[in-house]
Amino acid sequence: MAELKKKKVNENKSSTRERIQLAAIGMEAEFALIMDGVQVKPEQVFGSPRRFIREKMMHRRGRSYHLPTGGAVYFDTGVIEVATPVIEIERGCAARAGRSLWEAILFVRQELDVWEQAHDADLQLAGFSTHYNISFELPPHEQGTTRTVEQLAYLLSHILPVPVMLLAANRRSTGIGVRPRGDRIEVTADFTPDAPLMIATATLIVGIVREVMRWPSYEISQLDSTDIPVIKGFHPMPHTTRKGWLARFDCYPRNPFTCDIDRDHWTTTDGRSMTLREMAGLITKHFWPYIRRYSDPFTLRLIGSVMKGRAPSLLDLDDRPPGYEDVGRLCTWDNLFPERVLPRSQYERVLIRAINGDKLHLDGDWYTPTGMRGWSRVVFRRKTDNSRHIFSLDYLLDHLREWERPYRGGRREAGRGTRLDGRGKREAGSRSRETGRDVY
Repeated sequence: MAELKKKKVNENKSSTRERIQLAAIGMEAEFALIMDGVQVKPEQVFGSPRRFIREKMMHRRGRSYHLPTGGAVYFDTGVIEVATPVIEIERGCAARAGRSLWEAILFVRQELDVWEQAHDADLQLAGFSTHYNISFELPPHEQGTTRTVEQLAYLLSHILPVPVMLLAANRRSTGIGVRPRGDRIEVTADFTPDAPLMIATATLIVGIVREVMRWPSYEISQLDSTDIPVIKGFHPMPHTTRKGWLARFDCYPRNPFTCDIDRDHWTTTDGRSMTLREMAGLITKHFWPYIRRYSDPFTLRLIGSVMKGRAPSLLDLDDRPPGYEDVGRLCTWDNLFPERVLPRSQYERVLIRAINGDKLHLDGDWYTPTGMRGWSRVVFRRKTDNSRHIFSLDYLLDHLREWERPYRGGRREAGRGTRLDGRGKREAGSRSRETGRDVY
């Protein structure tokens, strides 16, 4: 009996690492649920997202489920949270992440429309926050004592807030956060009810974070040798949720979210006097080559226009736009980046295949996806012996071409998914056939 128990434990122990091999970006958005004019907790109204989403969803982890769009939905302490899949970092990655997030938001909104008609109720999604996640994959031997993810977060809390304010914040915003999350950096800001500005924010963040990550040290003294302005008297506070840092309004000599961004001057730590837009523009200019590296042309022009005052920032308005109060109806997605213009990323294509249930022909056997383990692993069931297998996303990338090959009558078994357009560029070498495979 002891031997049987030990064998069972070993069989169920996964040897696949959660960390993916390609640097990636991911985005999340949180929404308060307003029912007939009153804020309610979605878990109390629905219990589970499966109660209002009609299509069968693949379980991801805990109480979260994958949407047919490739993203995920779950309830988190009184809010509805929608998240994108991981998307490898390359040119256009922020636009891909923004597109994926808004597709998921609109899918959830459409399902809520059907539910509210059936239950004679009015449901609004009120924008709460957006989280921008960037991989931190610096090996431990390269980190030393001055290049940890915690130090990087603190350094970034002195660089990111001002330009992020101009692209993502509004008059009622209270802060910009930077949190170290082990293998990633998470930047938190208010939800932005303008898809182009949200994508611009993500583009700026990924460009700055990826470049600062390359600096020889993450000590705050590194700023002394740059022209990056820091407001005199600014001291970030510990983040109010999880570990990290928060550039809250009261961390500054006065509230930057309510000032005139073109007239009110701020004194920097090196004695300069600048407006908020001038500071944001100077920081953006410093990192411009790296922002451009990951940007699409449309978004790059938008970032430059906002920083120069040719396009409005939400801080130019007297109050935050009404789109915050009814996301998916008062603000929506206009398909700015169709797949023929910006193909899906490789990780997106793998996840959408898995979520659709498309069968994979591998080593002479058929494998059917049945679930997910977090974002990085897909659970399959092999047809010949009904055994359970777990393949990492990186392993599946090596078989993506085979998975996407058109089915030919009699020679292949078809899943219920449809073929996706686009061929992403690989950023990693080939891996062993057996890498990332767990068998149950």
